[in-house]
Amino acid sequence: MSQHDADNTMISPIHQRAAIAPNTAAYRIGELKVSYQTLSQQVLAIGEQLLQAGVQRGARIACIGHNQPELLTLYWACVDRGMLFCPISPRFAPKQLIELIQTHQYGYCWLADSSNSSPNPALSIDITQQLNLDFTQHSRASALALNIDPSQGVNAILTSGSTGLPKAAVHSLANHIASANGSKSLIDIAAKDSWLLSLPLFHIGGLAIANRCALAGASVVFEDKSMSLATQLSRDKISHLSLVSAQLQTLLDSDNCELSQVKAMLLGGGVISADLLQQLETLNIAAYTSYGMTEMSSQITTGKARADSSSGTVLPKRELKIVDGEIWVKGECLFLGYLTQDSFQRPTDSEGWFYTKDLGHWDENANLRIDGRADNMFISGGENIQPEEIEAALKLHPQIDDAIVFAIADDKFGSLPAATIKIANNSVSQPAEPELTAFLADKIARFKRPRQYYPWPDITTVGIKVVRKQVIAAVIKAKYSQLGK
Repeated sequence: MSQHDADNTMISPIHQRAAIAPNTAAYRIGELKVSYQTLSQQVLAIGEQLLQAGVQRGARIACIGHNQPELLTLYWACVDRGMLFCPISPRFAPKQLIELIQTHQYGYCWLADSSNSSPNPALSIDITQQLNLDFTQHSRASALALNIDPSQGVNAILTSGSTGLPKAAVHSLANHIASANGSKSLIDIAAKDSWLLSLPLFHIGGLAIANRCALAGASVVFEDKSMSLATQLSRDKISHLSLVSAQLQTLLDSDNCELSQVKAMLLGGGVISADLLQQLETLNIAAYTSYGMTEMSSQITTGKARADSSSGTVLPKRELKIVDGEIWVKGECLFLGYLTQDSFQRPTDSEGWFYTKDLGHWDENANLRIDGRADNMFISGGENIQPEEIEAALKLHPQIDDAIVFAIADDKFGSLPAATIKIANNSVSQPAEPELTAFLADKIARFKRPRQYYPWPDITTVGIKVVRKQVIAAVIKAKYSQLGK
């Protein structure tokens, strides 16, 4: 069957691949390889179970768990049945889980096997109807795949939630197809390839990997927590990787780092240090940096990784414009909207542009450069302070792994910049303030220099990104605790 029928419906990429190449591995976990034909039959069986449990088209299913095959299977079953796959990190506290489920009106809940992902048992069954699904069941080999409308919502991914409760961004399969096709125009992936699922499926980066692999007929490889990333790369001959800075640092620090089989590495989650990029260049790794967001189904711009921290050019199926330094986006990847009580709502202007709240500019090579967030800026003595500019300068220091700059009250200037810094693993102590002052002297203007430095707080995050407001709140709390206030 062709991908699209005359009435603009299609069958899921999983079932398409099962018909084209039934014995190709859809995913691998440890030594186990599961074919597209087997996955297709499991997806159809789970879809039948959802119907038997009374789950209707459009229903919202909270799926709480870390990456595992059952979560991937449940996603594709939701695609088949027009239900909303709503993955949530199991690291949320019980109170937060309940608040998320109530706020976003998730009518059903599936908890991953506690032996694999330890979901919190405090989630009350009274909050939502819990689903018990048998993932060992297979449909009949002759069972027919369903025609689906690719424009309908299939998932709701929680945003980073830097302030307040995270919003739930709804995507259609058409969004994911446009995203994957645009990505493939620069980072090619074929049926013989494999992509490590190193990002969680409750993050848009993880879900994008699942969709890219299904559309290309490639294999999703689950992380093996029993070994290091370097060891798994060598064992499983993985060709594609998506990593954030901390994961890349750990990989390159490994004694047995063998990356010769890696065809492409997509780097995200913030600025990648010049030192890490230099190591990749020495290893002759095809590394890419990108600018993306949940609301645009992952990547927006992508380019070869460069020490100047540029984010590449706009990929196909996307549009990006910069107005007064502020970034606006639209295109086929733009999400359907945020979940509301009974529908979803997309906040765009009259021409369909979405305001990202990110700041940026085009450099001399026509690559996008991200300047920070509009809502992070503050004023000191009448001067605009963009924290991300100072953070990027601080992270050039060999002893600093991460930095967050924020405003502290001052009687004379209104606000002054301060910073909390996370020292690198091989550093014994935080660099002294005079050393940092001298280090920044030729990198940023004097008025932007932090007046105080604080140690990085010991906090636990639920996603893959550092939530800056959470870090700042912890620093301020520790500061006032020491002052006895």
